[in-house]
Amino acid sequence: MAKYRLVLLRHGEGAWNKENRFCSWVDQKLSSDGIKEAQNCGKQLKELGFEFDLVFTSVLSRSIQTAWLILEEMGQEWVPIQSSWRLNERHYGALIGLNRAEMALNHGEEQVKIWRRSYDVTPPPITESHPYYEEIYNDRRYKCSDVSQDNLPKAESLKDVLDRLLPYWNEKIVPELRSGKMILISAHGNSSRALLKHVE
Repeated sequence: MAKYRLVLLRHGEGAWNKENRFCSWVDQKLSSDGIKEAQNCGKQLKELGFEFDLVFTSVLSRSIQTAWLILEEMGQEWVPIQSSWRLNERHYGALIGLNRAEMALNHGEEQVKIWRRSYDVTPPPITESHPYYEEIYNDRRYKCSDVSQDNLPKAESLKDVLDRLLPYWNEKIVPELRSGKMILISAHGNSSRALLKHVE
């Protein structure tokens, strides 16, 4: 039986993680703790003898920054990195930017839990009146994606995340794994959950 070599991780802490807010597709840098988390991860991977051939990230800064810091700690800055929106965090729609505790007060803890942890329930979609709509949909990184901006999601369930992630997994990542390369994926909580569900 063939043995494939894949390390899948979630990015380090961002500023909104600390504030308990739905970050989703809003671009955030790592917090000072998030930087330390990524550096510590790199140290541990180096101690364990990992040597990566290729790295995949989302197009969000916290995912990319985590990969950079890990590779720097490992002395492997030269390893190629490929980024795709298909590895982005789940799109939380109208919930983006909101504090989870406030959401529970406004909508009830059970409803927020369903939106966050169910497999196929989608939160309310983001609209043009949302304070972060323009920031997300006018961002240049999505003008070079493999779908038109009109077809980018406005909200996603975990199932939707898996559906948008799988074409990239099957077409770009799996062939590299099958060729024997050691792969690092620096992704997000929900894109990692979706991918793990598929792999397992």
